[in-house]
Amino acid sequence: MGYILLEGGAEFDGMMAQPDLRSLALAGDRDVPVSIIPAAAAPDHNHIQAGQNGVRWFQKLGATRVTSLPLIDKESANRKELAEALRDSRLIYILGGFPGYLVQTLRDSLCWRAIIEAHRKGAVIGGSSAGAMVLCEYLYVPSEQALQNGLNLLSGTSVIPHYDTFGQGWMNRLSLEYPDILYIGIDEETGMINEGPRGQWHVYGKGRVTLYRRPQFNVYSRGESFVLK
Repeated sequence: MGYILLEGGAEFDGMMAQPDLRSLALAGDRDVPVSIIPAAAAPDHNHIQAGQNGVRWFQKLGATRVTSLPLIDKESANRKELAEALRDSRLIYILGGFPGYLVQTLRDSLCWRAIIEAHRKGAVIGGSSAGAMVLCEYLYVPSEQALQNGLNLLSGTSVIPHYDTFGQGWMNRLSLEYPDILYIGIDEETGMINEGPRGQWHVYGKGRVTLYRRPQFNVYSRGESFVLK
């Protein structure tokens, strides 16, 4: 089984280099295939620019085989050649944007099944903001002000990105309506990776990770470790 990278937003900036460099190392170093998924940016027609930004960022970090895949809608999510590219990837990075659109694009698709296969073979599956939200069992969709089912790579959880800017307000409201979920608040320019023994997660980057299941808060800073429970 591979690794999971969850990031709180402001990807491709400043101290995001720390979790992304660590993810490249876990994936097998800088010459492994890296695939960027820009689908979450498609609703406002920003997917090409967002994908190019991702490619430039990882190249800046030293990656030599980075591709932004044209995975932008349900049709492309079921293209066999894109699924094959994902199956062969060692680091798959899902960009931020519109979480509701992203989860509907990937759900039950050939590409999502390929991502799961890659993870089982040891790949790192990462996402920032909306890209991290959809990997959990539940995600908040701001446009609908509702909680929806995610892709459930992490059962019983819901990522709240941009926690240090506006995400905390989401968590405060959601935790009252759905108190049994473990909420993972991740600050911008901050990431967490499940690379430790016995399922431990490590914090990288600028800010902090806040775990909240009513009524208990736990806060972890860069360099600290924890388990999800």
